[in-house]
This record gives sequence, structure tokens and C-alpha cells, in this order.
Amino acid sequence: MTPVIGLETRMLLRHFLSQGLSKAAIARRLDINERTIRRWIADGELDRDPNEVPRYTPRPVKGTKLDPFKDLIQTRLATYPELSSVRLMEEIRAGGYTGGYSQLKAYVSAIRPRPTPAPVIRFETPAAHQAQVDFAEFDFPWGKRYALLVVLGYSRLLWFRYYERQDMRTLFAGLEEAFRFFGGVPHELLFDQMKAVITADLRLLGGQLVINEEFLRFAAHWCFRPRACRPYRAQTKGKVERPIRYVRENFVYGRDFFGDAHLDEERARWQERANDRLHATTKEVPRVRFERDEATLLTPLAERSYRSIVLGPMTSSAAARPSGDALPRFEIPKIEVERRPLSVYAAAYGGL
Repeated sequence: MTPVIGLETRMLLRHFLSQGLSKAAIARRLDINERTIRRWIADGELDRDPNEVPRYTPRPVKGTKLDPFKDLIQTRLATYPELSSVRLMEEIRAGGYTGGYSQLKAYVSAIRPRPTPAPVIRFETPAAHQAQVDFAEFDFPWGKRYALLVVLGYSRLLWFRYYERQDMRTLFAGLEEAFRFFGGVPHELLFDQMKAVITADLRLLGGQLVINEEFLRFAAHWCFRPRACRPYRAQTKGKVERPIRYVRENFVYGRDFFGDAHLDEERARWQERANDRLHATTKEVPRVRFERDEATLLTPLAERSYRSIVLGPMTSSAAARPSGDALPRFEIPKIEVERRPLSVYAAAYGGL
């Protein structure tokens, strides 16, 4: 590209040429290549109006080896949008294309039709119909804790509490406390492939959902139906996943806690505020929406807590503690076994 000639340089060139200086001498004086001076003269730069703004036209785009095949590629992609670049390379090679693959791949990536994503339809549940349940793991200076969250699908009323474990004992204790907090039981609980609930999920293979028998007995005691999210269907559990993120970012992040008791005190206070805020989706306060539409539709509470023979009862000391002092523990009932010498069994066998 020829360098732009300035007004001062143009005037000096005209002056030196009028005095008869050679182009080589002018090039030495102006410190410009002699070929540049000759090009300016040939392009008529010296005859241009000094006040005229120079205009430049873009360089013509060079053609590529792919150009003759672009119409074919567009037609094929319009009919078969998922056709690979490798397959298209084979087809245009057969038609005489001699260019490279990277050129074709870049062009296909630029023009391939993009399917319009299907709109996400938010699934709203009727009042008292469903609650979503999940555990979330947290690390504190004194150890790892697991938050059990229960969210009513209609009102978005939230209950959660921290535990040392995320096993079935914890789940039973937490759900019963959540039911008492709500004053009733929703008609179904939705879980996310929780091991304490789901033994096997074969639905993607054409099979059935297998639920832990002990949990089925617990569900029958409290009169609710357990359900599980299908694998890889994250949108079905959004009502509890968003509150988990909300707990992490709004409650835990940036706060200092000094043990389980302090954590539980702060949790209770924050939970009250969370249930009294304006919810971003429903545009209502969860507690107001719950008390107006949902509270009276919940299944009444059972007369007593569920007593599991498999898991064993809670220890009396743990049951008597205030909720904020420590996390509840369970114990397996001990079975006394009478020990006898082997001679006794030998005599009994011989007698038989």
C-alpha cells in the first residue's frame, strides 16, 4: 500500500521537481524511497487538490477455493442441519474441491442453522400438593455439616436445618421437624435420587423406580407419596436447588459461626426473614401465600413420630435436648446373646 502523502511533502516535491532535481536527489532530501516518489507521480498525487480528503477503497476480497461450493454446502445444511463437516468434505471433494479442511470447517460453523431452544416451561404445583427435599453439604471450621432443605412447591415456604450426617435417620428426624414447622404434611415429597430414599432408578432403561422399604413405611405413617426426579432432569427440582444457592450466598457466605448452637440460632432467625421476603418468582411473600392458600390443605400431622424397628429409636438424652444445643443422634438397639460352651451344643446334637 502506497504511503499517504502529506500536504507539506506534496508541496516540497512540486518545488524540487520544478527546480529540475532528480528523483533520486529528492528521495535523499526527503528521506523517502525513490520508488515511492515515482509511484506518487504515476498515481497523480502531485496534481491532487491540497484541500481534498483522500478516499480509499477497500481491497477486493480474494476468492477462495471453497467459493464454488458454498451454494451446495448451504443447500445441504438447510436440508440436513446436523450434517458434519467431515461428511461435507467428502461430498465437495468428489465435486472437485482441492482446498483444506479447516477452511470448510470454519465456514460450516459460521452458517450452520442453530435450532431455537425450546422454552423452559415452569412447572407450578397446586397448594399443599408437593414439597421438594434435598441435602446440601457445607464446610465449617469445626467440621462438615449437611443442610436438609424442605420447600413447599406452591408457597415456597422454606424449612432447613444442619445435621452431622445425611443418612436415613437424619432424614426422618428432619422431615418430622419440617412437618411440624408447616403444621401439616404435603401430599407428596420430591427427592433428587437420594440414596436414603431411592434404592434403584431403572426408568431410563424401561424399568421402575425402587424405593427403600423402610422409607415407604415412614411415608405411609405420615401419609405422603414419595417421588424422585428423573436422572438428568434438573429443571424438575428447581424449587429446592435455588433455595440451596440462596442459603449459600445469603446466609452462609460472609458470616462467622462459632459452633452448632450458634449456627442453629442464626439459621432460625434467617429462616424467618427468608419466609417473609418477596419471592422473585411468585411475586408474593411465602408466609402470606402459605397461610392464605396452603396451610389448611395440608394433611394433618400424625399423632406420634414414626418408630423404626430397623433404625432404632432416638436416645432419650438426644430427644430431650433443645433444638439448638446439639444435633440429634440415634442408636441401634442392643440384643443380648447368651453364650454357651460348645460341649452343650454337641450334647444337644448327639441327643437329637
